[in-house]
Amino acid sequence: PRCPGLRRRLPVLRWLPRYSLAWLQLDVMAGLTVGLTVVPQALAYAEVAGLPLQYGLYSSFMGCFIYCFLGTAKDVTLGPTAIMSLLVSSYAFHEPVYAVLLTFLSGCIQLAMGLLHLGFLLDFISCPVIKGFTSAASITITFSQVKNLLGLQGIPRQFFLQLYEMLRRIGETRVGDAVLGLACLAVLAGLRAMKDRLPRASHTEPLAARISYLIIWTSATARNALIVLFAGLVAYSFHAMGSQPFALTGSIPQGLPAFQLPSFSMAVPNGTIPFRSIVEDMGVGLAVVPLMGLLETIAIAKAFASQNDYRIDPNQELLALGFANILGSFVSSFPITGSFGRTAVNAQSGVCTPAGGIVTGTLVLLSLAYLTSLFYYIPKAALAAVIISAVIPMFDPGIFRTLWRVKRLDLVPLCVTFLLCFWEIQYGIVAGVLVSGVLLLYSIARPPIKVSEGDVLLVQLGSSLHFPAIECLRDTICSRALAVSPPRSVILDCCHISSIDYTVVVGLAELLQELRKHGLSLAFCSLQDPVLQVLVSADLEGFQHFPTREEAGEALGCSLG
Repeated sequence: PRCPGLRRRLPVLRWLPRYSLAWLQLDVMAGLTVGLTVVPQALAYAEVAGLPLQYGLYSSFMGCFIYCFLGTAKDVTLGPTAIMSLLVSSYAFHEPVYAVLLTFLSGCIQLAMGLLHLGFLLDFISCPVIKGFTSAASITITFSQVKNLLGLQGIPRQFFLQLYEMLRRIGETRVGDAVLGLACLAVLAGLRAMKDRLPRASHTEPLAARISYLIIWTSATARNALIVLFAGLVAYSFHAMGSQPFALTGSIPQGLPAFQLPSFSMAVPNGTIPFRSIVEDMGVGLAVVPLMGLLETIAIAKAFASQNDYRIDPNQELLALGFANILGSFVSSFPITGSFGRTAVNAQSGVCTPAGGIVTGTLVLLSLAYLTSLFYYIPKAALAAVIISAVIPMFDPGIFRTLWRVKRLDLVPLCVTFLLCFWEIQYGIVAGVLVSGVLLLYSIARPPIKVSEGDVLLVQLGSSLHFPAIECLRDTICSRALAVSPPRSVILDCCHISSIDYTVVVGLAELLQELRKHGLSLAFCSLQDPVLQVLVSADLEGFQHFPTREEAGEALGCSLG
């Protein structure tokens, strides 16, 4: 290629020259299908974030357009998600100014991480921490929507208070909302199960069978839009008859949002909240929101890339998400990330390139421009059913059983994250990462050491040697070599050690000196070249190296058996 750097930074240049009419047809179909999914979900996720519902739509189109030019995975769609909406609810305090500014700052952080190639930091968030967070988020979001499902008003947002108030006021349930909400949940569950079990129609089957498959597949895929449309028609019918048993969404401002720089202060009745105070209020959210956004996007991109046999560039994904959030803040978006559900719909619809996002974004813009007046009659119970149906699959009870079988110690960060996320999300994530870090550091500081008895002591490390482990190695060798009579020399098998640092060199020098005081030798064998060069350059007194343990044994005048 003439400009490999430009093609790397603008992935659209890789597929655009080869774009065909066949790809266009599939991309349009996929874009329309995802659009029918994102519009009702956007309204619902704005409710989760505690923002006016139009902000869900404001957040649903810019990411589609930006990712088309900068994204490396053909299936990924960016937009509001349940996890991100829950985080926005925690850190934006239900204030649109806070939410939009959080989007801008998160985008700047993500963009900087992409430019500095800091995506590797996400590798320190372990799978048990992620599973604990998503499972707790699933339960938290579900219970936050039960109040709308039952038509209850004035329920607090803190999880435990919410649970207490709902149980105390269960007798105030509005029958209309409860019946409609449960019916929507049942239909959504049925359509999801139908889609999962639907056998794919082959080209050899009759035309009627293929048309039937297409109708059923489209209905099951666009189930959220169908449910919202059906519930809205039911609510409008009651309104026309002069009664209304449902709590409705209400008026949503019509028209596109203004393209402007986000506000860096907020006017309040008794003055103005400056930028510094807003940042202080957001606190740790300025780290949690961008990191969780990156984590979701890259995890989804990697999952679908491996399924469809293509490669992604994680740092380019960071740049795409950063630009999407920065430009999204100019149209009043709250923070967005990759959506697993909509990405799955995109892939199953046969999307060929990221151009499908242009169709999805256009559909959202048309909805803002012309359809917001129709959203007035959407019952809140129907939106609650859409949210609950979307987040229930995030709860994975099987992970507890799996970790019990695979490695029980991993249950510690999982349970710590899961339980503390019900108190405060940031405490759960930070505590889980810290616990995982402690377990990782402990495994580094206490590597497995195999000791074989004989005429000499044969010591072999089961992993690499880092400076926290040198004291453990010294104590093990000295206690075993000097505890017997007569004391024994030592052979240290270094086949698993790929690098060492200065602290390790100092510790080995002290170990050599201590053994020499008792008339013993320490021989090194199977040293890799980088380690051997370091030890030779350190000029350790009494240093001996042999290619194999047998040669080391012969040099010490004994047999290893």
